Amino acid sequence: MKDFLCIHDCSAEQLRDLLDESSSLKKLYKSGQRDLCLAGKTLAMLFEKPSLRTRISFQVAMTDLGGSPIYVKPEDIGGIGKREPIKDMARVLSRYVDGIMARTFEHSSVTELAQFATVPVINALTDWSHPCQAMADVLTIAEHVGRIEGAKIAFVGDGNNVARSLAFASAKLGMKMVVASPPGYELDTESIEMANGVTPDSVRRTGDPKAAVSDANIVYTDTWVSMGQEDEKQKRRADFAGFEVNAELVAAAPADVKIMHCLPAYRGFEISDEVAESENSIMFDQAENRLHFQRALLKKLLS
Repeated sequence: MKDFLCIHDCSAEQLRDLLDESSSLKKLYKSGQRDLCLAGKTLAMLFEKPSLRTRISFQVAMTDLGGSPIYVKPEDIGGIGKREPIKDMARVLSRYVDGIMARTFEHSSVTELAQFATVPVINALTDWSHPCQAMADVLTIAEHVGRIEGAKIAFVGDGNNVARSLAFASAKLGMKMVVASPPGYELDTESIEMANGVTPDSVRRTGDPKAAVSDANIVYTDTWVSMGQEDEKQKRRADFAGFEVNAELVAAAPADVKIMHCLPAYRGFEISDEVAESENSIMFDQAENRLHFQRALLKKLLS
């Protein structure tokens, strides 16, 4: 594995290896020990979109492993692919750093970086894919459900980049996933076919959120209005009426169901404050696991 761009590109063995390394390093760091395997290494962190979790978790992970992260804002470089071609940026950065992490709008930006870079490239989020988030989520599911294979995720909301990455993870790792969305916001057919082409019947769609959660181990939601969709805010919030993860919806799920959200959460819209603060909520554990998964990913790719 040279790069980490999309879960669909990885083998099940590679993904399980990363999860095992995540758990191992999590235990190591929780015990107060350190693995300085990236001492002397440098990671360029390119951001088109702002982020709390992505920036801090990658920066801490790189530092934890003894390396040096460099935070690069859009204005520092005139924008990714704007002041100079992405292929030039990739080849220049490859002469300076040992790895590139990019959080971009267009998925093609990270794939082009990877095509021309001679160092590993990590997709820290694009509009099409969010593989680091999904793998941290799988780590969290393993910890709280007690297994990965056979676990069922009910994703309630927009069929977005997170839903797509979770669908690919489900197909690769033996989980089941149902995506409940209002008309016009479903996870696209191509992504479902890609997932089910790996493992048949892994992922399906529905327009009924209560049916989706009825036998779920995990109820997962995300914002209805992602960055870049602000002009659609009022329409989207009206269209998603009835899809809030609230006490009424959770009551239709098993009593021990776990609630997940990749954050930031807009309480009173896609999730109620009551559910976010409930004993069933594990969304801050999954946020923490971004650090532990990315620490393992950096070790695998850069050491």
